[in-house]
Amino acid sequence: MNRKFSLIDQWPNKKEKGMDRRTFLKLTSAACLAMGLPVINFSDGVSAIAASGEDERFVRKARYWESLEHKQIRCKLCPRHCVIDDHERGYCGVRENRGGTYYTLVYARPVTYHMDPVEKKPLFHFYPGSMAFSIATAGCNVNCKFCQNWEISQVTPEQVNSFYMPPEKVAQMAREYGAKSIAYTYNEPTIFYEYMYDTALAGHKEDVKSVVITAAYIEKDPIKELCNVVDAIKVDLKAFSEQYYKDVVHGELKPVLDAIQTIHNQGRWLEIVYLVVPTLNDSEKEIKELSRWIMRYLGPDVPIHFTRFFPQYLLKNLPPTPVDTLDRCKAIADAEGLHYVYVGNVPGHPAENTYCPHCGNVLVERIGFTVKEMKIKNGRCPYCGTRIPGVW
Repeated sequence: MNRKFSLIDQWPNKKEKGMDRRTFLKLTSAACLAMGLPVINFSDGVSAIAASGEDERFVRKARYWESLEHKQIRCKLCPRHCVIDDHERGYCGVRENRGGTYYTLVYARPVTYHMDPVEKKPLFHFYPGSMAFSIATAGCNVNCKFCQNWEISQVTPEQVNSFYMPPEKVAQMAREYGAKSIAYTYNEPTIFYEYMYDTALAGHKEDVKSVVITAAYIEKDPIKELCNVVDAIKVDLKAFSEQYYKDVVHGELKPVLDAIQTIHNQGRWLEIVYLVVPTLNDSEKEIKELSRWIMRYLGPDVPIHFTRFFPQYLLKNLPPTPVDTLDRCKAIADAEGLHYVYVGNVPGHPAENTYCPHCGNVLVERIGFTVKEMKIKNGRCPYCGTRIPGVW
C-alpha cells in the first residue's frame, strides 16, 4: 500500500512503556479531533467531521452476507467469513450487524484524500504520467506486520477524523483537479466495497477511471463484480507461501491467488507488487515459484514490481532490502520469461523504466514517480512495432 502520512506520527508518547497499539489509539483520539488528518490544500468545500461523532450519512446496507439464526450474520465479502452477533462487527471493524442486518459504516467516509502520480501506486502500464485522486477509509481485513498506514488501517471509524464525501463529490473533485483516475488506496479497499463500487460508477460519468490498490483478500464473486466497474487493479502479493501469510499478514495465500486469476480472466488491467522482505520472502526458491506461477496462470505480460522493504510498524527488526536482492529477484523473473519486471523504492534504478521485450529499447523512462520520457505510440514500440500491453 502507498504511504500516507498521519499526524498520529507526531504524538510524543507513542512509544510509552507498557502502552499497546490499541490503547495508544484510544488515548489519542481526542488529539486527533483537534489536529485532524492531512489533506490536499484545495478549496474544495469539504470539512472534517469529528472522529467520535455518530453520523447516519456514513451507514449503508452492506453487500455480500447471509442471515443466520438468532440475528447472526455471516459476511461473505472476504475469505474470513466472519460470523457476527447482533451489535458486533467483523474483523475489519467497519461492518456491523444491526438487528440481523449487515451495514457498512464507512460509506462516503474517507479519512484522507490526496493527488498522487499513478506511478506511486505503482501502476506503470496505466496512463503513465497521469494523476490519481486517492481516497481511503479506516479499517482493513488483514494486519500486515510491515503496514505503512497502520494508523488508519488498524483503527475503527470512530478513532479518526473523516470527511463526508459521497461518490458524486469524489468524481467531481477528481475531474476538477485533473485526475485521470480515482485510486482506492492507503488502506484495504475491499472493506469499503460499496463506496468504492458506487464511486467508480460516478467517476465514469465524469470520464474519470478507477484503479484499485488492494491485497486482494476478497472472495471471487465480489471481485468479479467489481471488475465490471473499475479499470485497473494493482495487487500487493505479500509472499508466495502460506506460512508467511499466516505469520506476517494474518491471512491466507490461496484466496489471493484465486482473486488475481479472476481479475486477469475478467480482462481488467492487472499489475502485481511483491514487497521483498529480507530473510522472510526473498529466497530464490520462492521467487522462482512465484515467477513460474505468473507465467502459467497469467502469462508473461503482467507487470511485477519487486519493491524494497523498509522497517516499520511491527516489523522493525530487519534491515531495508539490499538492492542486490532486488536485482536477484528481477534476474530470476526475467529468466523465467516475464516481460515486464520492475524494481521499486529505489529511485534512479534502471529497472524503473519500461523496455521493449523484443528490441530492448527504453519505452518509458522514469525517475522515481516521475515519467521523464514516454515513447509508446498507439500501444506499440516505435522502434520495432511490438505491441506493449497496457492502457496508454
